[in-house]
Amino acid sequence: MSDKPSVLFVCVHNAGRSQMAAAWLSHLAGDRIEVRSAGSAPGDTVNPAAVEAMREVGIDISAEKPKILTVDAVKGADVCITMGCGDACPIFPGKRYLDWKLEDPAGQGIEAVRPIRDEIKTRIETLIAEIDAEAAK
Repeated sequence: MSDKPSVLFVCVHNAGRSQMAAAWLSHLAGDRIEVRSAGSAPGDTVNPAAVEAMREVGIDISAEKPKILTVDAVKGADVCITMGCGDACPIFPGKRYLDWKLEDPAGQGIEAVRPIRDEIKTRIETLIAEIDAEAAK
């Protein structure tokens, strides 16, 4: 375990929203925050429209692979952010849980994915500020 704060992003397929969120957090926070993502029913590949949307802003997620959500992943996270996986995410005392209502990019073209990507970036910037403020206490 690291002494860095850790964030786990969870969506059903771990192919779109959670992959973009993890990439944004890694990109914007650098190595200050440990970042993971997973899915309750992971897909085979990351959504090509999500890959393209992130490439447009200079972030390459083409090598990422969807991963299965495990109890250990949730236990190891300080903050668990769900994105439409409902009750599939196990709950542990002492953790911070957030549920981000975001449109699902599955099956959508790049034009529909761009605003989702941008909303995720805004939420990530707020999350980083909150984590930094907590660490400063």
